[in-house]
Amino acid sequence: MINNNILRSGAVAVCIFSLLTISSCQKYTELNPRSSLSESTAFSTAANIELAMVGVYNAATVGTYNGGAGRGYPFGAASIEQSEMRGEDMVNIATFYQLTYESIITSSSANNVNMWTNLYAVVNQCNIVIDGVSKALASGTLAPAVANRYIGESRFLRALAYHELVIDFCRPYVDGSGSNPGVPLRLVAVNSADAVATQLAVPRGTVAQDYTQILADLDFAEANLPVNISSKGFTRATKGAAIALKTRVKLHMNDFPGVIAEGTKLGTSAAASPYTGAPANGNYMLTSSVDGPFASFANNTESIFSIENGSASNGGTNGALPSMFGPAANALTAEVGRNLVATNPNLYNAAFWVTGDTRRSLLQIQQTTSTAKYFFNYKYRDVTTKTDFAPIIRYAEVLLNVAEAYSRTSALDTKALSLLNAVRNRAVPVSNQFTIANFLTQNSLTQAILDERRIEFAGEGRRWPDITRLSQDPVFKVLGGGVPAKVLNTSLAANGSNYDVVLRPVTPANKAAVPYTDPRYIWPIAQDEINSNPNITQNPGY
Repeated sequence: MINNNILRSGAVAVCIFSLLTISSCQKYTELNPRSSLSESTAFSTAANIELAMVGVYNAATVGTYNGGAGRGYPFGAASIEQSEMRGEDMVNIATFYQLTYESIITSSSANNVNMWTNLYAVVNQCNIVIDGVSKALASGTLAPAVANRYIGESRFLRALAYHELVIDFCRPYVDGSGSNPGVPLRLVAVNSADAVATQLAVPRGTVAQDYTQILADLDFAEANLPVNISSKGFTRATKGAAIALKTRVKLHMNDFPGVIAEGTKLGTSAAASPYTGAPANGNYMLTSSVDGPFASFANNTESIFSIENGSASNGGTNGALPSMFGPAANALTAEVGRNLVATNPNLYNAAFWVTGDTRRSLLQIQQTTSTAKYFFNYKYRDVTTKTDFAPIIRYAEVLLNVAEAYSRTSALDTKALSLLNAVRNRAVPVSNQFTIANFLTQNSLTQAILDERRIEFAGEGRRWPDITRLSQDPVFKVLGGGVPAKVLNTSLAANGSNYDVVLRPVTPANKAAVPYTDPRYIWPIAQDEINSNPNITQNPGY
């Protein structure tokens, strides 16, 4: 039986260990008043199939935390929060993210275990929809185009989940061209006890095999998804979202020609700014103001794919982005967060973040409590109802992905500069805008693009993925190529004096870096998976 929201069957990883005892698995928003539906009934009508598809998105949004109420795992909040805490551009203030921030994760730690469990839950629910829709197509319940659209949405979400898994639990593709151990590729619906036994025996392949499957899923999604889905906006997978995600995936592979080719489908080959997406693939464009994608998170031209949080379906007080990233008091609004994660003053003061950049004035906010006048990210503002969408990919990222690809493949590329400036110039004063004369070498332009990513995507969970994809780069990797050294909250002055764009002081990073060769560089696989899967191997050192 498929309980509550049609798709609450045993998810791979922790949930399948209970042999489909559904009541012990994650519970999502009720999508159907009936208490349960057989799988055949769930995919017997077009209306039920739409509910099933919505259920997959909800699984990607809310998740569970240690089997209880959801905290925004995997994509409603947690993927952003955990990625920021693995990087160095935000500072952990309390103990909430200490395990991640200080790299003291074990195979039983809640953060990585819940990420593993919830990502595989999404994978399995995608597989269930693919299987059910394929049968509905064969029976004539759905027309081919509609069926393939649902399969395309499922394969997009499966690709997104698998890419998150390989980033969190595997050595990067650029280390040995994907020859290191990957994560198990589970492509069959776990909807019976026999399927549980089969899927529990799936071993790890290689990172390269995972990337091959990710790109195959995205190619299918691109070919079968429409430019938009009715009035669903950018919270449903579309053709443009699949293309945009491919620019990211191929950048992780150092496939720079591939990044450029995918970006061209979204308008990045235009002669000059302003860049806009090709109508056949999505009319994306940057918002005029840097806060456009956040102040108008549900309706803007820049967001390509976001995860929708709602007042009744979100990560809650212990997970939602505005709660976790917001200050406990501020001078602009009564909406207050929990004083858990502040902006690193070394990013705030960085020389590459120039004076007058509106991303400081509009997207950073100072806490006004007398004991902790730190600056916080201000992209997520609805603390009361927690409805801020989680940004998964924006047009700004596509432009910067392609800018880097151009810069990597030719010396002082003017196209790379034009794409960089399209993102940067909406934020910085005219006197600080770049020309080609600002750069002496190809590497200096590439570094400027990488610096821009740190400013533009602060608080959006892109820092750790950038660190890991650059880990083997002799020029652009962080010191040691591993987890960067971290500023501890004990180094932050109560009066906020660490944050000063005039003097630009450097706050010591007093939590030592973790070398790339250290086992702590990647997360351990959840111990329940190790105990239950006879064919899986744990990451070294755990």
